[in-house]
Amino acid sequence: MSNRRPLQICYLAMGLAVMVILMGGWTRIMDAGLGCPDWPGCFGQMTAPISAAHIAEAQQNFAGFEVDVTKGWLEMIHRYMASTLGFLILLLAFIAWQRRKKSDYPVRLSFVLLILVICQGLFGMWTVTLKLLPVVVSGHLLGGLLTLTLLILLAGKLRHAAVPESPSSGRWIMRMAVMVLFMQMLLGGWTSANYAGWSCTHWLSCVEGQRTELDFRSGFSFSLDTSQSHQGGTLSQPARAAIQMTHRAGALAVTVVILLAGALALRSKTSRKPALVLFTLLIFQLCVGAANVVYGVPAGLAWIHHAGAVSLLLCLLWLKTRYESEVHYE
Repeated sequence: MSNRRPLQICYLAMGLAVMVILMGGWTRIMDAGLGCPDWPGCFGQMTAPISAAHIAEAQQNFAGFEVDVTKGWLEMIHRYMASTLGFLILLLAFIAWQRRKKSDYPVRLSFVLLILVICQGLFGMWTVTLKLLPVVVSGHLLGGLLTLTLLILLAGKLRHAAVPESPSSGRWIMRMAVMVLFMQMLLGGWTSANYAGWSCTHWLSCVEGQRTELDFRSGFSFSLDTSQSHQGGTLSQPARAAIQMTHRAGALAVTVVILLAGALALRSKTSRKPALVLFTLLIFQLCVGAANVVYGVPAGLAWIHHAGAVSLLLCLLWLKTRYESEVHYE
């Protein structure tokens, strides 16, 4: 039985997962996470209110919330896209169940993806009901990145891309690079969820010519306080500065491991192209990160930084696959 149909669905899900992650980043950057204060609807409706009558009804029923049509639609479009992705993953799990007796079909991975996307739905709900609690927002981002990564892994297995493994030293460097980049992206999500991007105004130090107090204890305490909205951030300036400076240290760690992984890959003809693309993306991402600090994190530049991180992850996974499958491509 051919894997053509599930592979096509998987490719479609991969593309949609990228779009959902990018849309989620824009929703967060535009402060639209609470554009709809209820879940799964929006001000008691299945779409964001548009007409004057619906807006007036929403204002009456949700008196404590501002009715912003633009933010409401951003949030609902993100939910519609995520729901469609969930349906595609459910379809992949259904196909896996049908083919569960095939020893070479990735049944377990298909069901792990289904469980993950169900958890993502819960985190999406909690993001709203727990009022943008930073630990939930960051967990939601992590779940999205894991979903994308596992879809890429599933596509590889559906293509039957199992090949002889590369030398052990190369494997662990590639895997370490992926893990470090994951941690840095999660730290970036923590920075964004706590509105810490504005806490340091100098691209190298935190505040030029001044010694900055850094409160790591408060910055990295996983508060579960849901008595107030976390939109705009609730941490002190020293706590936010600690988060921002840790994110910068993480960028240095990512740079080192990506340079190591890329230098290793340059030895191979098949891995050279993704390595060069990865180096280009890394330089671009570092420049955009510095520009965000200099220009005060404008929305467009912040989204480009978010998209750049996703591009780095995709390129690193591409490089890892090429390097570990070198024999296959020869």
